[in-house]
Amino acid sequence: MAKQRKKLGELLVAWGIINANALADALSHAKEHGKRIGEALVELELCGEDDVTKALATQFGLEYIDLDKQPVNRDVLDLIPSKLIEECTVLPLGEEGNKLKIIITDPLDLETVDLLRFRVNKEIIPTLASASKVKRFIDKFVNPDGDVLSQTMASIDQEAPDDKDAAGLGSDGDEDADAPIIRLVNLIITEAVHTRASDIHIEPMADRVRVRYRIDGVCHIRDDIPKNMQAPVITRLKILAGIDIAERRLPQDGRIKLKIGGGRIDFRVSALPAYHGESIVLRILRPESASVGITALGFAEDDYQRFQGIIKRPTGIFLVTGPTGSGKTTTLYSALQELNRPDKKIITAEDPVEYNFVGMNQCQVKEEIGLTFAKILRAMLRQAPNIILVGEIRDREVGDVAIQAALTGHLVFSTLHTNDAPSAITRLIDMGIKPFLVASAIQAIMAQRLIRVICAECKEVDTNPDKRTLKLLNFSEEELEGKPIYRGRGCKRCGGSGYRGRVGIFEMILMNNELRDLAFKKATATQLRVAARATGMRNLLEDGKLKILAGVTTPEDLLRVTQAEGVH
Repeated sequence: MAKQRKKLGELLVAWGIINANALADALSHAKEHGKRIGEALVELELCGEDDVTKALATQFGLEYIDLDKQPVNRDVLDLIPSKLIEECTVLPLGEEGNKLKIIITDPLDLETVDLLRFRVNKEIIPTLASASKVKRFIDKFVNPDGDVLSQTMASIDQEAPDDKDAAGLGSDGDEDADAPIIRLVNLIITEAVHTRASDIHIEPMADRVRVRYRIDGVCHIRDDIPKNMQAPVITRLKILAGIDIAERRLPQDGRIKLKIGGGRIDFRVSALPAYHGESIVLRILRPESASVGITALGFAEDDYQRFQGIIKRPTGIFLVTGPTGSGKTTTLYSALQELNRPDKKIITAEDPVEYNFVGMNQCQVKEEIGLTFAKILRAMLRQAPNIILVGEIRDREVGDVAIQAALTGHLVFSTLHTNDAPSAITRLIDMGIKPFLVASAIQAIMAQRLIRVICAECKEVDTNPDKRTLKLLNFSEEELEGKPIYRGRGCKRCGGSGYRGRVGIFEMILMNNELRDLAFKKATATQLRVAARATGMRNLLEDGKLKILAGVTTPEDLLRVTQAEGVH
């Protein structure tokens, strides 16, 4: 009887790379999006692509090749026609008699192995390597065209007329000039998606147009577009986004839907008139980024248990606070995904609706026709929902309706822009909401930030961590004794940054009688913080320090997103 092959997820759990909760999240994500479990694990950043590839190699009894440590000898590349190498994403390793040893990226792709056996007339011995490393090697050595984006810009710059404005370039009447601009814009968008960017910034300067990608919350300069390409590039982006190309004086918003790498990706586009021309920002909206699963958010075990207890409550308000880009929406969507069951009715009011989810009723705010948060909220209550998501409590009217909903038997999720959790209570009271309503309706408040995760491929012990940074983070000698600090050396996988992916740091307040009494008495944020600390609340800095000691992030990145108290 044939030995049963061990499942990929079971191998990764057995190796200690993921836990059972992460595997369950990945299985759910894979089923929902029609993907393989390995693809789901990498998309949700629960483990690295190399980990999945090693597990696949073990599962199928293949040799694993790490191209960073075992580069292919370029002298053997001609064993397979270069066209086949590119089309099939394979690499030859060497031959021995009538046997050809090759690298493949998918152990289930038997069709490619058969095709190669037929084309080269040799017995094929497959080995396995990660797809991204194979593609990088092919781009560098098999199809060495260099930087395609820079080459495209250089070729357009040479073709462009010697006119600094070049406003006609890319117009309907000049198709020959338009095609390279289309190619350039497509390359910028595709490259940004492949580098895991969350935003693309096209920023006109006095003598050039700067292109930047925001990756893991930090902007990286990609390249400069020559000034004579400014008008056609911006026009092309506005056409894709359905924005009025003739309007250059007012801010405009649009949306782009494109198929990239086998999946459909949405882009939210903002055009803002600036001194040197319109600045364009494309926010890349990946559906998988909003359904990462609660286990992937970065909770410590005690906070994870508290969070699970909060979202399972039948009534009350749960507020998530933090600045723009701190992951509030992702946290709330993860909670809603956990609660999204056939026996629950969920309605959301959002501005805008960024991600669509099966089983939820999502409403788009449209201020221009009077469809405000407050109006949607009032209509929601007549729809008999169990759970309500309000994108943001912006004013007293929305706050009053949200609190009424919480007091009449609904579980309400919402966000607020405050720096920490205790300040959310004082902020609501400052809006004009009655203190006794705030005290009775709120069940919990959570502040959060996002910190970058050290790249697993180049992670190493930092033998000489910066003492000033550790002091600013209030680390004591006792806390550091016997515990190494880690850093990312920088490698191809993380683009040399030393970081890949982000997780949250959290500050969670569970309301109790003392905190409700303080809210009723209009206590200050400082008084509320002292009372919350007495209940065991861990602040953002302390949660971040735990992640440094656990080897998740670096002191420098925690200092970037938090402010140490009492340090001068």
